[in-house]
Amino acid sequence: MRRWWAGIAMALGLGLTSPALAQDHCRLALVLALDVSSSVDAEEYILQRDGLAAALGDPLIRAAILEGNGHVSVAIYEWSGRRQSAMVSNWVALHDDAAIDGLIDRLMSAPRSHTRFPTAMGYALGYGATLLARGPECDRSVIDVSGDGENNDGFPPRLAYKNFPFANVTVNGLAVLGGSDDVLDYFHREVRYGFGAFVETSEGYAGYREAMTRKLFRELNDMILSARPVTGPQPG
Repeated sequence: MRRWWAGIAMALGLGLTSPALAQDHCRLALVLALDVSSSVDAEEYILQRDGLAAALGDPLIRAAILEGNGHVSVAIYEWSGRRQSAMVSNWVALHDDAAIDGLIDRLMSAPRSHTRFPTAMGYALGYGATLLARGPECDRSVIDVSGDGENNDGFPPRLAYKNFPFANVTVNGLAVLGGSDDVLDYFHREVRYGFGAFVETSEGYAGYREAMTRKLFRELNDMILSARPVTGPQPG
């Protein structure tokens, strides 16, 4: 009923809500999943963490977060082995610059959760889906998963998609190239999932900041070029 009335109001040019009330509407629930498996060394971890922090603080990304119709809610976790997914920041509604700064501070101050476990991507995706299921109700739900290798521990992503609550969830990948020759193909074939899903690439962890900035910009703006079902390999 609310959406029906909102559509009529927009058609008539009516202002349905005040700016303050509009901020209570969540347009995007975004889960950011960072790879801390044993293939990611200390220097690469810092490049990944700092790259995400810099991307969140980028002026274009701040504008994309704050200028949309409704707010963005974000949660961040690290993943590696089967039972080693760990929260970095629980859900936070990014209503203003202070909220974005607070999220960046939590990211930068959190210690790395694990260093020696394998790559259990299916478990990591299941963790992300569960996090979304108990998170805020938003128009769109996206998991943004980074990784530099293929699943090598536990069930694969396809079983996560079959057995966890992924209805109306999009999974986008950020494939870090250089460690595995097949990682990009694997992300296209096995990881991306749902309507409009895509894969961004980073040339090693040195390119992570730029890749994450591109990826967030595309996700936050719900770019039309990505708004199609996944039917086969697409360029990252």
